[in-house]
Amino acid sequence: MAEEVESDVITENTTEMEEKIEYPLDVKYCGVCSLPLEYCEYTAEYEKCKEWLKANIPDAYEALIGQVADQLGDVEVSEGAAKKKQTRGGKGVVRAPKKKNVTKKVALSRAQRNKKKYVTVVTGLGTFDIDLKKAAKSFAQKYSCGSSVTGDDEIVIQGDVLDDLLDFIPEKWPEIDDDSIDDLGDQKR
Repeated sequence: MAEEVESDVITENTTEMEEKIEYPLDVKYCGVCSLPLEYCEYTAEYEKCKEWLKANIPDAYEALIGQVADQLGDVEVSEGAAKKKQTRGGKGVVRAPKKKNVTKKVALSRAQRNKKKYVTVVTGLGTFDIDLKKAAKSFAQKYSCGSSVTGDDEIVIQGDVLDDLLDFIPEKWPEIDDDSIDDLGDQKR
């Protein structure tokens, strides 16, 4: 008997919620971060999003500021109020600073993996502003083997392809000439 009453209450609540929703939904997206307007406050460009929203959709901007005022209650909200820094969840988009005075050299070495198996290690492609993931993929396609980015500026290619790399790298990336490629030979990993 109690189960029947609970199921009736649940169905009444769901029908009330369904009546409030109108389909198709009209979702507005931000022009800066391309997220729905409710999620702009969680991005690193929140101030830019607010400016865009104020310029392009002023009624939604007023509604959003009104919601924030209701949530904060007695605290006065103005559009110039600084947003508190996020303390949990990371630092957002962090870009590594570029190193200016780095010698542009590509170093190739071979490391023994088993008694008869080797891997080829390529370092220094990042100094030429080459995307390491794309480079690893091109090595894997060229030599039909596995290739992965393992360090900040290191690509490991499965197999001994050291001699072939000396010809392939300048062919693939013309900004790297033969003089800027060093063959370090066999090394321990």
